[in-house]
Amino acid sequence: MRCLRGLKMQRLLWIVCCFVISAVLSAGTVCGQTAAIPVPAAAASTAAVQEVLHSGLPYRDLTGLDAEAQERCRLDLVVPEGQRDFATVIWFHGGGLTKGRRAIPPQLRGQGFAVAAAGYRLSPSVKAPVYIEDAAAAVAWVVKNIGRYGGSAKRVVVSGHSAGGYLALMVGLDRTWLQAEGVSADSLAGLVPFSGQAITHFTIRGELGISDKQPVIDRYAPLFHVRSDCPPIVLITGDRSQELLGRYEENAYLWRMFQEVQHPDVVLHELQGFDHGKMAEPAFPLLTRFVKRTTGKSQE
Repeated sequence: MRCLRGLKMQRLLWIVCCFVISAVLSAGTVCGQTAAIPVPAAAASTAAVQEVLHSGLPYRDLTGLDAEAQERCRLDLVVPEGQRDFATVIWFHGGGLTKGRRAIPPQLRGQGFAVAAAGYRLSPSVKAPVYIEDAAAAVAWVVKNIGRYGGSAKRVVVSGHSAGGYLALMVGLDRTWLQAEGVSADSLAGLVPFSGQAITHFTIRGELGISDKQPVIDRYAPLFHVRSDCPPIVLITGDRSQELLGRYEENAYLWRMFQEVQHPDVVLHELQGFDHGKMAEPAFPLLTRFVKRTTGKSQE
């Protein structure tokens, strides 16, 4: 009897544990906004994939350009070795359009897709729209050249953190920047900005003498270019109570306007408990999942 009671108790504890785990997982998503639990880097990566790194590739003709262009208008490209038709993530660094350097996020290594970390010229050395033009030139270079490295031009996702997320949105939503480079923005597989500005970037406003607390929506605002036929989008921000200058609310309004124009594939994630800088770490697994879902061969 004592043994039987012990078995019953073990079974009861197992049922309770399952119920608790189920409740925690179910609580992760509320009204389309996800409260992400941090994922350790080791858990987020797949089995080791051999990769080849190509550093300092110029993505535009640098003839006659100054030292800053010579340094910043380049990208670093890492590709999975021995694979074909793989996807590519183009990554733009943050820094408020005034600082930062290109770097391939280690969280994106070894996932079976390529990563292109692109630099761009910065304010105050240049003014808008030069950094947007640089971002478009980098994206166009990848689309036109990734096939030489074994990748597919149909599986290119543009992402970045903060200012980098803003650049990803601008080149993906406003068709004119990529059209100038001979590429269609609609050919991109997706956009995944990490805490990007949806209104006109505060550095651009600053160049015009406008306060960073004075909202502006003009041609330099992703919100100005909302349309129903742009690529799939995953909007990710930190906790609304800890984010920078209303960044969550900007993205929430952008998400809402995409619903109004009936875009079929836009998701908004709010990473609760993470501020503007720290939200990137738990956002990387969401980017990786999106790339593998959206660019999988089964999608063609």
